[in-house]
Order: sequence, then structure tokens, then C-alpha cells
Amino acid sequence: MEKNGGMRGLPDRQLSMLSSLSTEDLIPADHPIRRIRVVVDTVLGELDGTFDAMYAKSGRPSVPPEMLLKSSVLMAMYSMRSERAFCERLNYDMLFKWFLDLPINAASFDASTFSKNRQRLLDADVADEFFAAVVRQAKLRRYMSSDHFSVDGTLLEAWASHKSFKPKDSEPGSDEGPKGRNSEVQWHGQKRSNDTHESTTDPDARLYRKSNNTAAQLCYTGHLLIEHRSALIVDADLTFATGYAERDCAADMLKRLPKSRRRRTVAGDKNYDTKNFVAEARSAGFTPHVAQNTTNRRSAIDGRVTRHGGYTASQRIRKRVEEPFGWVKTVGAGRKLRYIGKDRNRAWFKMTTAVYNLIRITALDAATA
Repeated sequence: MEKNGGMRGLPDRQLSMLSSLSTEDLIPADHPIRRIRVVVDTVLGELDGTFDAMYAKSGRPSVPPEMLLKSSVLMAMYSMRSERAFCERLNYDMLFKWFLDLPINAASFDASTFSKNRQRLLDADVADEFFAAVVRQAKLRRYMSSDHFSVDGTLLEAWASHKSFKPKDSEPGSDEGPKGRNSEVQWHGQKRSNDTHESTTDPDARLYRKSNNTAAQLCYTGHLLIEHRSALIVDADLTFATGYAERDCAADMLKRLPKSRRRRTVAGDKNYDTKNFVAEARSAGFTPHVAQNTTNRRSAIDGRVTRHGGYTASQRIRKRVEEPFGWVKTVGAGRKLRYIGKDRNRAWFKMTTAVYNLIRITALDAATA
């Protein structure tokens, strides 16, 4: 009996001499990244004057800063911790090439391009400018509330180990063991604090713990201010990890908001229930809707605030600030920071939170289309 079926196919390894195929043809028309790229291109267009001021008018052309910022957006969206790994992937990932406006046969730029241009981008506050431009896009679409906000902070582990936390007056190499081995140091019973010790890997990192039930770690503190309409990030910052960092930075972010004649609200957890923060929030024109902390103390928030329905609503909505923090630590690969120094990590944090806003904005665009 004759069997049905065709001839066995073989791989076609013949290279095409001429091809009109482009990366544009390979990305589906309904792919969500197309919406993101439209917003990113608009934001970068606003920063064109900043980029012109960063570079000389003559000399050898460098990799465009727009390409570096777009690369940072891709690294945040696709959970890439290494710039070198990103450049390797750029050689074969057609979606990455399309996002960066590169042709199919274009080779990736070298990973050292990031480090060579990083200080220039830091000096020009490009990360802050990019974040502010993304916020403006959300405001133009009327996605943001101008009356109701929430603040919160989280610890971000620094790129430094406990073994690098040494006395400030110690001699270099005084406690190092044999080559190729970790130093053998007994810390039991030894008092270590940020006043007397610092990390030899990242001197800006601070030894801190969130509560008595958690271990101390070398870290920074990330801060967010979100609005209550769409839970978009209005402001973001990264500071040294101290016991006062969350409240001090929250007060600064409130002061940076545009002035308003209307009374606004700001929600927060129990950590913000202090007389100083409540007073600063009120002086900035905000009614503090912070959770009451009555553990062995008297709350700075009284019944004049808690009796209103708006206080209950703020307490419910404020928990959404955990969403961007969770995204930054997981998808944004920021549970452990990748750079050394506060300035570099702060720029990364601003860019990553801006990418979170980009994704939220394009999702809202799709929902209202």
C-alpha cells in the first residue's frame, strides 16, 4: 500500500545575495513595544537640546545618547543586569535592533560605550530629564491626579559584601588572608557602625536594617511618590540608607511638586507618623493621611483626620506603591544594585522607574483607545 506524505525537507543553508527584509517587517503590528517606542521617541525628542549641549560640534562621532537611553529602557524591560550581556544580545535580537533603529546586519556597539559616556550623562542629569519628560507625557494624557499622593521607601542591596565593611582607619590588606581565599575574620561581639566602618567596595553604601526582625545589609534607600488616579510615579529618588531617609526624602519630594491653592493629601505607612514629618507635610500644603503608630507612643495624627472617608480611601490606595517597588526589584532586576556609588545607582533608579511609567502609560493608552 502506498503511504501518504511528502518528501523529507532539508535545511536551506544558502545565503541570500539580496534581501529587502528589515527589522520593521519582523515586529508584529500589534506588539505592545510599538506603543512604548512611540512614547520613548517623543520623550527623547524633548531632550534633543540637552544632548546637543553635551557634545562638541566637531570631532569623531560617538554612539548617540538616544541609543544609550533606549538601551537602558530595553535592559529594564527585559531584566538584563549586565551591559555586556545586552550588547551580546543586540547582535542577534531583531526586536532590540528595531527598537534602536539599527538595520539587520548592524553589529552591536561595545559594552565599554556605556562606561565611557556614563559620567557625561550624569553631569547633564539626563536620567532626571528623561524621568521628568515621561511624567509630562502622563500629565498631557490626564492620567495623573494633582491632589492625592502616597510616599514610601524601600531598601536596595548595594553591590558590596559584609566582608568589605571594615574600620575606616584600618591599613589596606591588614586582614586579608591568602590569595584566592576570602578573609577569615571573626565579627562575633565586635561592634560595627557606619560611624567607624565603611565598605571598601562601595563607600557610599550604609549598613542598615529595616526592622529588628531582619538582618542588616549594605544598602541604599529608594523612594517613590505616586499619585492615586493611575498609581503612576510622580517622583523618585535614591539616598543613603539612614533612619531618617524615608521621611526627609518624602518631605523634599512634596516640596518639589508644583504649588497648588487646593489642599492636597499624602498617604504613608506608620514610619511617617512623626511630629516632624506631619508638620512639614502640613507646611507644604498637604494633609498627612499616614497610618497611625500607637505602639508605646501617641500618634501625630488625630481624629480630625481619621474621621473623614478620604483618610480611609488613602490608606487603601497607598498600598499600590508596592507595585512599582516590586516591578523594580523583579522585572527591573534591582533587588541587588549593579553599580558602585550613590550617583550611578540613583541615575539607574530614575531610569528604571521611568520605564515603569512608560509601561503603565502605554497600557492606559491601549485601554482608552
